[in-house]
Amino acid sequence: MLTQFPQALTIAGSDSDGSAGMQADLHTFFRRHVYGASVLTACVAGNSYGIHDAVNLPTEFIDNEFKDLAEDYHIRASKTGMLSDSTLINTVVNNYQQYDLGPLVVDPVITTKHGNVLLEEEAYTTLRDELIPLATVITPNFFEAQKLAEMEINDEADMETAAQKLQDLGASNVIINGRHDSEDQLEVADFVLLESGKSFWLRDPYHHTDRVNGTGDTLSACITAELAKGNDIESAIRIAKKFVNIAIQNEIIVGHKFGPINHWAPEDEI
Repeated sequence: MLTQFPQALTIAGSDSDGSAGMQADLHTFFRRHVYGASVLTACVAGNSYGIHDAVNLPTEFIDNEFKDLAEDYHIRASKTGMLSDSTLINTVVNNYQQYDLGPLVVDPVITTKHGNVLLEEEAYTTLRDELIPLATVITPNFFEAQKLAEMEINDEADMETAAQKLQDLGASNVIINGRHDSEDQLEVADFVLLESGKSFWLRDPYHHTDRVNGTGDTLSACITAELAKGNDIESAIRIAKKFVNIAIQNEIIVGHKFGPINHWAPEDEI
């Protein structure tokens, strides 16, 4: 009975302000009634004004984190967050391939939701060539999808083409998060392409707020949690999209500038 409760793993960095990274993942696991384990890869010092320092953990320590969890826990699904360099990415890839940690949700943290580049080119190449082929689900934002698909996305037909190109990179299932950076925007449209060939759009109202830190982390973490509970890919994606929309819609005032989404808002019966 010890290993029967749904358990999920986040492989990510710690954000000291709690709005994103591992903290956002664990908030989400808790709200979705999944036990959350973690492999810490880096530590970030920051607050609502920005990130001010960061340090990677030694790879030997990361290896031991994976080993200890695999020896004791029954991880049913895993996800990655930001992995800042090629060494970290390769360490995660090697450990994920060594242990049974369930299906993998890859949040390819390459650029911010506003298009600012976060990864050096060498690390990007390693992520694309080594990590993405392991992905059961990949969850890029609009700008990350453009980068990975090596094309501009100007309309919905382009989004569908980009999703197919991401599948061609090796990801089994794809959800591309629609662009959401226009002041006169009315909705956000995400496109989903499943391994089966089924595709569909998820459309929600656009909420004008600066309380959106951790949106991508939460979406990928919610998908991971639902997979850990045994839900199919489509159900997991639909639940996660609804969870995030409600969390953005119901603001929580924490910090002075760019704040977190509200993980308390979504109801358990989503």
